[in-house]
Amino acid sequence: MQLRSVAAVATVVLSLSLFLSPTSAHNITRILAKYPQFSTFNHYLTETHLAAEINSRATITVCAVDNAGMSDLLAKHLSIHTIKNVISLHVLLDYFGAKKLHQITNGTALAATMFQATGSAPGSTGFVNITDLKGGKVAFGPAENHGNLPATFVKPVEEIPYNISVIQISTMLPSAVAEAPTPEPSQMNLTSLMSAHGCKVFAETLLKSPAEKTFEDNTDGGLTVFCPGDDAMKNFMPKYKNLTADGKQSLLEYHGVPVYQSMASLKSNNGVMNTLATDGAKKYDFVVQNDGNVVTLKTKIVTAKITGTLIDEQPVAIYTVNKVLMPKELFKGVVADTPAPSPAPEADAESPKSSKKKKHKAPTADDAPADSPADGPSDDFADSTAADDNGALSYSAGPVVVGVLSMWFFNLLL
Repeated sequence: MQLRSVAAVATVVLSLSLFLSPTSAHNITRILAKYPQFSTFNHYLTETHLAAEINSRATITVCAVDNAGMSDLLAKHLSIHTIKNVISLHVLLDYFGAKKLHQITNGTALAATMFQATGSAPGSTGFVNITDLKGGKVAFGPAENHGNLPATFVKPVEEIPYNISVIQISTMLPSAVAEAPTPEPSQMNLTSLMSAHGCKVFAETLLKSPAEKTFEDNTDGGLTVFCPGDDAMKNFMPKYKNLTADGKQSLLEYHGVPVYQSMASLKSNNGVMNTLATDGAKKYDFVVQNDGNVVTLKTKIVTAKITGTLIDEQPVAIYTVNKVLMPKELFKGVVADTPAPSPAPEADAESPKSSKKKKHKAPTADDAPADSPADGPSDDFADSTAADDNGALSYSAGPVVVGVLSMWFFNLLL
């Protein structure tokens, strides 16, 4: 009886441990590496950085094409940036295992793709039509083909329900929009790209500053930009206007890094990172840190999260962030890691001295830091000390819960 109880306790504890443990992420490169017939497809997933984007998604379907099918695509001599658009049309933003493909409601479905998510696909051109045909066949075709379904489902390759499904289809999906020539990143207008994807205020501010040339000069050699969204930038503008001309330029340049950093490298290379504003003794750096798939940028004042990708094409990457990055060099009056001085002992409430009003000298312009905004980033600092929106603390109670329950069960046995 006692052995049975011990076994029951062990089972409960193991179950709780599994329940409270986060699941491990998938790796599309490792999955396809086991199948030589997809070696070319797998190579271009890495070459175009799509592999990292696929691995960062919780629910995804990859429609892989064998080496012969990829040869047909490569024969068109497309640029690597255009090839990325074409392959991204083969990555569905939903889970479609073999069973689900044969049980599609009403026999047909439109699936959004990673190409649609880039914002480069107008209308419905970034969707794929999936239709369950008679005789057990399932056909695929770009929505822009108006019912023409050139590819068919061949077989499942690997499934991790309901995380990732890798399936083989018979041929590449033809798309005039995806195969249209894509300009090289160095030929792109960075501010226009930012303006079109939710960073218009930052882009317009950059255009009015000498910092814009600093960004452009670093485009060919490698550039990573962290662009605050419009809401974040609008809320920050009163503080920005209080900065000196040099301070404004440094603040904007602080949002650029003079090397290309893919999302995969940001997740793996955590630590201090120099910026376009870094100049000798003037550090102007921040710390890159990730918690799972969430990448944060930490200054001494604020912690910002990367919320999206505008472009990730070597040598240029542009990411959106949810807050304006504030360097301690410009906002030294509110450095987060400097503890506030202890208040002086107050006189006893009943003491006659406590009833006297103290005269305070009005602060002058020389008393306050010239480069510290009057209102200070107290809200931003408060946010940076709390758990992030994705619940970074969600598993911290797991070991405690398991330990307490384990002790409770074992005490019952004694």
